[in-house]
Amino acid sequence: MGCEKGIPNIFSNLLFPRIFQSFRMAIQPSKLIIAFMALAIICLAGWMMDLNKTVAATANTQGKITELQIYIANPARVDSYIKENKEKGEFAGVFSTLWNFASVKFHGTLNSLFALDAPGIVANITEYFAAVKWAFKYHFVYSIIFFVIKLAVIAIAGGSLCRISALQFAKGEKPGITEALRFSRKKFASFFTTPIAPIGVIVFIGLFIFLLGLITNIPVVGEIIMAVSMPLAILAGLVIVAVLIGTAAGFNLMYPAIAYDSSDCFDAISRSFSYVCSKPWRMGFYSAIAVVYGAICYTFVRFLAFLLLTVTRQFLQFGVWVDSSSKEINKLAAIWPEPSFVNLFSQHSTLSLSWSESLAFFLIHLFVLIIVGLVISFVISFYFSANTIIYAALRNRVDNTDLQDIYTCLDGSENEEIIESTSSEKSRTESD
Repeated sequence: MGCEKGIPNIFSNLLFPRIFQSFRMAIQPSKLIIAFMALAIICLAGWMMDLNKTVAATANTQGKITELQIYIANPARVDSYIKENKEKGEFAGVFSTLWNFASVKFHGTLNSLFALDAPGIVANITEYFAAVKWAFKYHFVYSIIFFVIKLAVIAIAGGSLCRISALQFAKGEKPGITEALRFSRKKFASFFTTPIAPIGVIVFIGLFIFLLGLITNIPVVGEIIMAVSMPLAILAGLVIVAVLIGTAAGFNLMYPAIAYDSSDCFDAISRSFSYVCSKPWRMGFYSAIAVVYGAICYTFVRFLAFLLLTVTRQFLQFGVWVDSSSKEINKLAAIWPEPSFVNLFSQHSTLSLSWSESLAFFLIHLFVLIIVGLVISFVISFYFSANTIIYAALRNRVDNTDLQDIYTCLDGSENEEIIESTSSEKSRTESD
């Protein structure tokens, strides 16, 4: 009997199965709305900034070859490619170029994951970060402006999603959108500065090594000072490496730390670094489960979206027998190309369509983009939900903090209401 009672206790002490709650938490309507609004703002900002097209591109039968693809294939050829194509005057936007490239790499990573192709996963992730490096190297001003906008939006939306996830996981509560946004607004400074604070530390320490390099230019004395100061330079480099590793490993825990414990910037960084250093293997195990489970859930959600569009289009097709006014193809095929699982909306040239067909094409494209946006919103919501659960599990193992412990505090207006109600009750009691 003792053994039978012990078995449930063993499984109840395991925390990794709780990660599987991420799907149910991620599809919560309020979280999807917040994620969709954030995605819409980021995309709208990117598309508006893309009105000034600066990416050199070359027309191709399969689309456009951009300087980003040249950079990934051979970085040494980029400068000459840009110079050659400046005279042709064919350009693309930075945001659209990065968006298309990131989409390809994201699905490439998923395919490699399901195929258990570790080199393929590493190659896709490496090329994605190479694309980010290309953007900052060749389009620095654009990238800085867009990065600040994106970080501000994520600070509000990501903080709200983590707060909802934390309250739902710890207390079983489902706060509304307004309440979650109010929390992230009050903690905006922490959410905004936490991801970039490690970069500031790295730059500050790197400045010391840079100054040492400048001193080396001094004849005779310079190289002696550099040699004598080498231990300090190596120590500075060691700190930079430690910060890089800690940031890469603990980055996913920073927002949940603020959402759970109302931490400030440095406390959130300290907690994330501490939990990763204390339980590195457990952190890796939890993250691996979240990645695999998230990939399966994303595939399922994308299949549902594909099935929705396919069924809708097929029933429409049953009723459309008229050909397009400008092409010898079915009218529905002209204004709504058949979707596929890989590409939910296949685009084609609308130059040969009539004005009414072009308008219908645009509206259908817009509605399908909303469906695609909801799929991406699920990915965003799942990311923050899963990492919030992982943070709570690690905090429980490292600090022995109960999973139900979470920072709760009333805002100023509610405090005033409580004070007013208390004083009024006191006055009534005195009068009685």
